[in-house]
Amino acid sequence: MAGGHLHIPAPKARPGDQPDFSHFAVPPPGLLARPAPTSAEPDMREFPYGLIRVLANDGEALGAWNPMLDAETLRAGLRHMLLTRIFDDRLFRLHRQGKTSFFMKSTGEEACAVAPSMALGAADMAFPTYRVAGWLHARGYPLEDMINQIFSNAADPLKGRQLPILYSARDYGFYSLSGNVGSRFGHAVGWAMAAAYSGTDQVALGYIGEGTTAEGDFHEALTFASVYRAPAVLCITNNQWAISSYSGIAGGEATTFAAKALAYGIPGLRVDGNDFLAVWSAIDWAASRARAGDGATLIELVTYRAAGHSTSDDPTRYRPANEARHWPLGDPIDRLRQHLVRCGEWSEERDQELQKQLTERVTAAVRAGEAIGTLGHSKPPLAEMFYGVFKQPDWRQREQMQELGLENA
Repeated sequence: MAGGHLHIPAPKARPGDQPDFSHFAVPPPGLLARPAPTSAEPDMREFPYGLIRVLANDGEALGAWNPMLDAETLRAGLRHMLLTRIFDDRLFRLHRQGKTSFFMKSTGEEACAVAPSMALGAADMAFPTYRVAGWLHARGYPLEDMINQIFSNAADPLKGRQLPILYSARDYGFYSLSGNVGSRFGHAVGWAMAAAYSGTDQVALGYIGEGTTAEGDFHEALTFASVYRAPAVLCITNNQWAISSYSGIAGGEATTFAAKALAYGIPGLRVDGNDFLAVWSAIDWAASRARAGDGATLIELVTYRAAGHSTSDDPTRYRPANEARHWPLGDPIDRLRQHLVRCGEWSEERDQELQKQLTERVTAAVRAGEAIGTLGHSKPPLAEMFYGVFKQPDWRQREQMQELGLENA
């Protein structure tokens, strides 16, 4: 009798190898029909296995999923994605200069944050991961506040209660970030259930990475989303790597991540996450379905993490150094820029001028933050650690404050 065999998923290429995406099928754009948002889930079973794409290689927008956005909206999307990348590059360098303790870039994933932020309403709420700061950039969140939070200085809007880049901005539809990524879906579904119970038409947008689909939080959230038809749009950002773990460890070899929706009786969409138009259209479709009372949608945003997981990570230790350049879905900024040029709404000169303006804007915000203080040179008042714990300070807090010689103890 033959013995068993334990399969250990492994990526196609490791450091020193040539990047290999031969296993990744890229269908032509415009191939999939766009059903009505209220369509019955059993009638949509092919969507988790396809790939919603709008932008062709030459920048032409094709197919029924084209959201038909006007030029001003498209230019705004490009501007927000460029700002996200310029901001990320500058803050990454500041970390290397010792001015902050930690930073995470979203290079290559900008469309996954900016398009949903623009497509959803001001009253909707995002339950983000740490790679969707583009949501805040698209909604005009002050750069100075972001930088002060990253520097953990005296002007940190969160008063030192969060790690750098774990933003919180209720007025911008951005729920408090958590390093425990699995909690995003549970919180999003709970908030969506409360919104429905209250009789509003608000929608919750949750983000997780593909690695988190292997955790119990994911399945618990989908159960509640399905049973109670929560008005939630649940996005799996499949950027191919969960820190240094290949996506196959979470089941990416066996099937698509969008196909996990089938077990819960909710629609699953698989979307080209580097296609700004496709992401916008899918989010808008799912939000329309949620507002109509037809419940949640699971969306797999297929993209690639071009940079390291964080400033603590060296991706050259587990993947080919030039793998990002071979990613078959390209760069989201380049693709939207190409589309605008094709439409006669953009040019190299306008692009250079915009990049100059955004760089100057980021530089000015950094200087304002540095004037207040960087890591170790400025921090929120010590007493802030005692606030927001209990409604009324108890005897332990008062005693500890007195020991520190703090006023009003």
